[in-house]
Amino acid sequence: MKIVVTANGADLDAPASPVFGRCPMYVFVDTESMQFEAMENPAVTAGGGAGIQAAQFVIEHGAQAVVTGNMGPNAFNVFQAAGVSICLFGGGTVREAVEAYKAGGLQSVAGANVQAGVGMGSGMGMGRGMGRGMGMGRGMGMGRRAVGAVPPTPPPPATATAAPASSRGDEIAALKGMAGELRKQLAEVVERLDRLEKEK
Repeated sequence: MKIVVTANGADLDAPASPVFGRCPMYVFVDTESMQFEAMENPAVTAGGGAGIQAAQFVIEHGAQAVVTGNMGPNAFNVFQAAGVSICLFGGGTVREAVEAYKAGGLQSVAGANVQAGVGMGSGMGMGRGMGRGMGMGRGMGMGRRAVGAVPPTPPPPATATAAPASSRGDEIAALKGMAGELRKQLAEVVERLDRLEKEK
C-alpha cells in the first residue's frame, strides 16, 4: 500500500511534520517494501488554498492514506471525496510514522482537527497556528494576506476524532520537537529580517 507522511526532510529518518498543507516535504512510502520517494510540497508557499493544492498533489501521486499531525477542513474534504484515509501521528520520524501505521497504532479521523488557515503565514510569516497544538505554521514568506480577507472560521468543536497522545512521554517528545522547529523558524526569520534591513 502506498501512503504519504508529511515531513521536514527527504528520507525515512526525517522528522515527521505536524502540518499537512504547508509541510516542506511529502514522503511517499510503500508499506510492504519500505521503498520511498520524497517530493517537495508545491503548495508550501501558496498565498491561499495550500491544503486543497497539497491534497490534490498527494492524490495525483497515488497515496491511499495520509499520515500527518493536523488536517484542515479543506484538505480533509478533498481526501474524503477521493476515498483517501487520514491518520494522525503525534511526532517522531517518517519511519516511525509508517511503522505505527502498519501496526494499526494510528487513529483514523472522521473530520478536520484544525481550522482552515492554521499554519498559514501572516505578516512576517510566523504561522498563525502557534497556540493550537501541532499547527506550527511554516509561513516564512512576506505574508500574502489580502486586504479585506475573510477571517478564518472558528475552530470546530472538540470531538473524539482527534488522536489522543498515547502517553505523556509522547506528548512531551512532540512538544520538544515543535519547540525545536519553532526555534529554527525564528532564527530563519531573524536572519531574513537582518538581510532585508541591510539591503535598504
